[in-house]
Amino acid sequence: MAAVDPAGATTARVVVLAGPSGAGKSRLAERLHDAHGWPIVRLDDFYRDEDDPAMPRSEELGIVDWDHPDSWNRGLAVQALGTLVATGSVSTPVYDISLSRAVASATVQAGPHDLVLAEGIFAAEIIDDLRECGLLAGAYCVHHRPFVTFVRRLARDLRERRKPPWTLVRRGLALMRAEPSVIARQEALGATPARAKDLEPLLSALAR
Repeated sequence: MAAVDPAGATTARVVVLAGPSGAGKSRLAERLHDAHGWPIVRLDDFYRDEDDPAMPRSEELGIVDWDHPDSWNRGLAVQALGTLVATGSVSTPVYDISLSRAVASATVQAGPHDLVLAEGIFAAEIIDDLRECGLLAGAYCVHHRPFVTFVRRLARDLRERRKPPWTLVRRGLALMRAEPSVIARQEALGATPARAKDLEPLLSALAR
């Protein structure tokens, strides 16, 4: 059972929004933030710097494997979410994908009854951690048809100039092929597969 703080707010307030890159997690989180004021913790900001010795590399692409869970600092992400729920405020990194490193920090604040939206491609990796800490309110794998996700992801990455165009195309095709296994893995980790349009009313009901 989740703990309850002295103000009467349950600690089970973190909603995990996992899913493949480009599936619409960030857009969903922004809509929920705009509608309810819920804070967003962008877990992709917890990527390791490119020169971190712990960074894995893709043999197929010959570059850092940004889609491997080891490219992400899971422990710091869980710690940040715990601090936010416990104190109402936390400092999180701001990661610049084009530079492959954290370049700043940001403060995220939460009210005692807010749901906390934890979104990112590795978000499902911390479901068990959050459950053990009594922080987990729900976990979902946001997904769409693989080709739709590929097009949306490529358009976003090109617009934001995240990496050289050919690298983005090669990575995007690899991710499209891998998408069914990514969704299956996240479901095995405890995330419920769902379309973004179905989650908005569901999460609004969960908050009530």
